[in-house]
Amino acid sequence: MELRQLQCFLAVVDEGTFTAAAVRLHVVQSAVSSTIKALERSLGVALFERGRRPMLTDAGRRLLPPARQMVELAATTREAVRTELSGELRVGVLMAVPMDLPRLLSRYRAAHPRVHVRMRAMPRGSADLVEALRSGMLDVAFVSVPGVIDPSLTLTPIVREPLVLLLPPDHPLASSEEPLSLADLAGETWIDAPEGYGNRTVVDAAFARAGLSREVALEVPDANTIPGLVAAGLGIGFLPPGIPVPPTVHTPQLATDDLYWPMYLATTVDRRDRPSVKAFTDLFNE
Repeated sequence: MELRQLQCFLAVVDEGTFTAAAVRLHVVQSAVSSTIKALERSLGVALFERGRRPMLTDAGRRLLPPARQMVELAATTREAVRTELSGELRVGVLMAVPMDLPRLLSRYRAAHPRVHVRMRAMPRGSADLVEALRSGMLDVAFVSVPGVIDPSLTLTPIVREPLVLLLPPDHPLASSEEPLSLADLAGETWIDAPEGYGNRTVVDAAFARAGLSREVALEVPDANTIPGLVAAGLGIGFLPPGIPVPPTVHTPQLATDDLYWPMYLATTVDRRDRPSVKAFTDLFNE
């Protein structure tokens, strides 16, 4: 069993297909297939069930944690003995990040040109990003994790601001002179992020604490699209701060003060001192 075989195994797991793994590793697909077959022969087990998308066998799932640990240890060892950082930094991102992320990434790449930065979003937003950090698929991630205390994570606060309520132009509550309660809004048709996203988690928790329920009729992963959908009269919604709102959309005051959207830069405790990760968090903290 060789390190490059484990790297190939992890690439297939992370990318989902042999073709995507080949692109990531800068090799042809046949090289990925032959490397995985060689690894399976050396271990005496099948690691994937072949199909349109390769699925891990029981043996493959058992190999995954130690494989990540071995590849991570090799990468950390290489970084520790080199004066110039190299390798890969895997960054998880959300659709809306309240900071100049392109500038941060540009400065990092200028300071450490031999580090290959890979960025990826996840289908369930922060929930999937946190799980990817725990599993070793990501090194750092921008996440919204309200109310979560996880000893395996290191969280650096970015912002904590109140969510903004959006009402369509002709909504009957738009002219209310009193702050609106959650009970006033419970029967409305809602536009929100899918479950797992930080802003959705904040709102769901607030309604649950109030003993209320609501109907989310339209789920959109990109918060930037919510204002236009509300303006079109398709429902009401909450918006993270900093996203432009059309002038026809109303943003009334709320009677509750616990609808805050938090954003963090997260990494894991066992990865935070890895040189490429520490260089990124140090640059962020500047």
